[in-house]
Amino acid sequence: MRAMDGIGAAIGMALLATSAAGAAASRPGADGRSTIDVFRDWAAFRDGPTDAPSRCFAIAEPPRGTAAAGHGAFASVANWPARRIRAQLAIHLSHAPRGPATLSIGDASFALVVRGQQAWARDRHADAAIIATMRSGSSMSISGVTATGMPFADGYRLHGAASAIDAAALACMPAH
Repeated sequence: MRAMDGIGAAIGMALLATSAAGAAASRPGADGRSTIDVFRDWAAFRDGPTDAPSRCFAIAEPPRGTAAAGHGAFASVANWPARRIRAQLAIHLSHAPRGPATLSIGDASFALVVRGQQAWARDRHADAAIIATMRSGSSMSISGVTATGMPFADGYRLHGAASAIDAAALACMPAH
């Protein structure tokens, strides 16, 4: 099972912190989370102490004024040092699709694994391909069909995604 399970609430709280983060790094909060930095539409966070974080991640929510905004949707790329997981995509959808979901970036599209409102890449190779495509894209969308048969698409801007992903990866690098 991938690390996506059980992180929705924690990342949701990080989204709240993103709104209040302002700009640069902050001190760890009561939950041990600290803001690494905010990069336009994406932010990077660290869970745990600076010298031994349990997780670092880049995260974004759909832009205000879009259909997915305000529905708890987010996209993240996380690193879990103790689990030796690097750059793992995790998406919380605005709706639970009744079938597959597709992530599109420019002309590229990727089938996602879906369970409820959670979606992720099928394996680490798909994670790498998606993240490489995110680095050169300007936006991405995740589309599917709800249980009631209504199509939906959660859109994200990718401005700042590469910098946030890199900052999260560097913050979780083992100290030598």
